[in-house]
Amino acid sequence: MLVKSKSEFQLLKDGHVTSPKGFTAGGMHCGLRKSKLDFGWLHSEVPACAAGVYTMNSFQAAPLKVTQESLAADQKLQTIVVNSGIANACTGAQGIEDAQKTQELAAAKMNVKQNHVAVASTGLIGVTLPMEKIEAGIEAMNEPENQAPERFEQAILTTDTITKTIAVQLEIDGKTITIGGAAKGSGMIDPNMATMLAYITTDAQADPGSLQNALRAVTDKTFNMITVDGDCSTNDTVLVMANGLQNNEPLNENHPQWDKFIHALTFVSEELAKQIAKDGEGATKLIEVKVKGASSEQAGRKVGKAVISSNLVKSAVFGSDPNWGRIICAVGYSEEPVNPDKVNVFLGEIPVVKNGLPVDFDEQEGKTYLDQPSVKLTVDLNDGYAEATAWGCDLTYDYVKINASYRT
Repeated sequence: MLVKSKSEFQLLKDGHVTSPKGFTAGGMHCGLRKSKLDFGWLHSEVPACAAGVYTMNSFQAAPLKVTQESLAADQKLQTIVVNSGIANACTGAQGIEDAQKTQELAAAKMNVKQNHVAVASTGLIGVTLPMEKIEAGIEAMNEPENQAPERFEQAILTTDTITKTIAVQLEIDGKTITIGGAAKGSGMIDPNMATMLAYITTDAQADPGSLQNALRAVTDKTFNMITVDGDCSTNDTVLVMANGLQNNEPLNENHPQWDKFIHALTFVSEELAKQIAKDGEGATKLIEVKVKGASSEQAGRKVGKAVISSNLVKSAVFGSDPNWGRIICAVGYSEEPVNPDKVNVFLGEIPVVKNGLPVDFDEQEGKTYLDQPSVKLTVDLNDGYAEATAWGCDLTYDYVKINASYRT
């Protein structure tokens, strides 16, 4: 069912990662966690052109290294397998061996090339995978009762409270193209994804180099503009698979409808990113920081990330305290040159700072606005025409509780 037109594309009601033609997914409980689904897979009926972006953390987890090496071979994927509960990070040679074994077994089970299998893990760092349980999960991949996109979306979660999913449709070359996505992430989000897994699928045909360039650019505007707690994890991955089953002309920068495709891809990525930010550990509010009047988009991003990453700003929003001084403070230490005498700040539509000076406003009105589950903070630098947006969540007592007992 189609709903909510975005002019160039339409949002699919109940859309998910297998909405595009030729994709299937599933999940099961293989014993890595006490009771929740903990092993999932995503599969294309044909090899798909693929692109990936990964964490900037120096301690990259074993599955990331294996997946990057495989993807570099011919820029194609057909199957993705993911486990939750154990990150397979900081596990040395054994971790690499386990990731490769997972890849090998999944390839044999799904009858695909080994280098067309991506592997991913999320959970505790420094723990090796119990391979007998992983093998049991792989053996059950084709069982009918385990097949459903919802099971995949649940199997990849850790401290998340909800699944994150979306799909849109658009017309390219007269063909109906679908883009779907699923993601997980609830904590350790920032500054380049972190403990975040995102998978985007499409039945469009695309040039692999162009798809990789597009993913990097889109990720910078979306997944890299969210934060929960300022930590950068070891397992971040965003993968895109384009299986080409709609037989459109290959999409690249010279295709007349390339911008239309990028617009839809950006929307899918942004919506997944916002769902992650909203589901931050212990979060009660989604915070959007809009930076206007920046000298460049990069400058706007730096200022936006500084504000959204500020624990003082996040705490103030949690307490519905219209303390605009914390916003100004974060703008000032963003390491981006700003002219304090030009800066304006708004809480929603409420002006609280004009030209760097306080504006008389109704404190109760500000508090009432911040009581809402979704809050927008606007910073106008009045230094140019570029804009950027960042997303995050409030910092609550529950965040501390969750992370104080993560292992126990």
